[in-house]
Amino acid sequence: MIYIITRASISNAYPIFAQKGYENPREATGRIVCANSHLANKPVDIEVPQTVLPDTVFEAIVRIPYDMQLKQVLANGKKGALNVGAVLILPEGFELAPPDRISPEIKEKMGNLSFQSYRPNQKNILVIGPVPGQKYSEITFPILSPDPATKKDIHFLKYPIYVGGNRGRGHR
Repeated sequence: MIYIITRASISNAYPIFAQKGYENPREATGRIVCANSHLANKPVDIEVPQTVLPDTVFEAIVRIPYDMQLKQVLANGKKGALNVGAVLILPEGFELAPPDRISPEIKEKMGNLSFQSYRPNQKNILVIGPVPGQKYSEITFPILSPDPATKKDIHFLKYPIYVGGNRGRGHR
């Protein structure tokens, strides 16, 4: 008889780590990958402008509310503050703004966060986390809108934006 014991890393449940198992972070049912690792269904808020102009940097603010008194078990076995993470699925053509295009006001709101694309060929899907929840329960994503003058396949319409967020450890 052979026993195989595995130990999941604390961070395996964050959207950034879901890249290994999911080609797309949004399932056909509409569920975001975060829902597969986190047992509870909690609200996440997003604030974006009603309209954006072509080739413009704007903010997408994701709020991940939770009770700040809650604790999670840390890697050392002690209790500590919860971490948070998020995935933001934008329309095709929208992407993370390059650093030289981000205004000082947006940079200040971003703090020291580092965002990345879900996959290199999916620049419209952004992930962040795990990051300290007490400091980053509100995350500002700097977004660059596409320019139809340079990308002929882009047309400005009404588009959906999907967001998923998590708090604490995943239970995957």
